[in-house]
Amino acid sequence: MNLIPAAVPTGFGQSEHPRKGSSHNVPQEAPEAFAEAVIEADGLVHRQSARTAGQDLARVATSHPQHNRGYRQRREQAVVDMKLEIAVVPVADVDRAKDFYQALGWRLDADVADGEDFRVLQFTPPGSPCSIIFGTGVTSAAPGSTQGLHLIVSDIEAARAELADRGVEVSEVFHDARGVFHRAGTEGRVPGPDPERRSYASYLSFSDPDGNDWVLQEITERLPGR
Repeated sequence: MNLIPAAVPTGFGQSEHPRKGSSHNVPQEAPEAFAEAVIEADGLVHRQSARTAGQDLARVATSHPQHNRGYRQRREQAVVDMKLEIAVVPVADVDRAKDFYQALGWRLDADVADGEDFRVLQFTPPGSPCSIIFGTGVTSAAPGSTQGLHLIVSDIEAARAELADRGVEVSEVFHDARGVFHRAGTEGRVPGPDPERRSYASYLSFSDPDGNDWVLQEITERLPGR
């Protein structure tokens, strides 16, 4: 397959010093049009790397400054925002779960049914850009199987007091014994907030009536870039 577009000027690719043993002649310096053409055909070049022509084209393209700059620009432009929008929480009793999350003070965004075998509810925690969904016919996961969903708060002790006031069975505030990140279950939990009250280092947990596990994490100052 020809990797050089028809728009390339006549005579381009005809070097004064042909490579020995090669039927394709490659210029010492590739003009911008050629570099861009190779960039667009980059996948083809790699798939044909065993061929002499493919090796020559790839070498010219990657050595040319226009290619390197254009490639970086393409990579930067290719990054698309992907924002976490929904976490699905499997429950057995939809109305019981609805009552629980309403009691937490979470906003009810939707409660829609389509027959007896499909119902979807959406709740959003205060201040959160992400919501949860549960209902009938929305997931095949076992009720109560979701673990480690995190809610971020700026004051872990105030958050615990509020949850307790709302009737939630909530753990004591704890930190990890090694000060890294909490472990599964209750392993490594040390009672009380982080001794230095470092951001990211203090937690508490609670579960909904089905056993889906939630963790609150105190963040007072985010790390750079987060």
